[in-house]
Amino acid sequence: MRLVALLLAFAPLFAAERSSFNLWTPATIQQREVVLKKTVGPDHSSRETLADYGDHRFRLLYRDADGFPEQHDKIVDVVMVHSGEGSLIMGGTLRDKKGSTATGEFTGSRLDGGDIHPLDAGDIVHIPAGIPHSFSVTPGKHITYVLLKFPAN
Repeated sequence: MRLVALLLAFAPLFAAERSSFNLWTPATIQQREVVLKKTVGPDHSSRETLADYGDHRFRLLYRDADGFPEQHDKIVDVVMVHSGEGSLIMGGTLRDKKGSTATGEFTGSRLDGGDIHPLDAGDIVHIPAGIPHSFSVTPGKHITYVLLKFPAN
């Protein structure tokens, strides 16, 4: 019984961040972007979770080349472009699909077809659950965006 009480007392420390007010100013995002530019991985991106509230989360991503296409059947993405430019390819067919049908999270080697949407700083995009999508970046350019992820209804 003492062990259960002890676990319950410390459970909040292991839970996702509680919903609370957060403000990320353009200056704050710019400072974090400078750091992300220095840690770009083999997938040509660098990312940081700004906040995780359990049922939704905010991430900051820096990308300096094309990304791998993905599809998530149970998650909606909202993309808010902070700086740079690129394109979002939405729809089409996800090729060489890998992932888990249980979680509905998939990646692939490419998208065949789909619509191309140019993106610039200030643009906001809603990507519905279940739609394959990928980001494209012209060589020598970059795109930095805040990504809000939340469960689809």
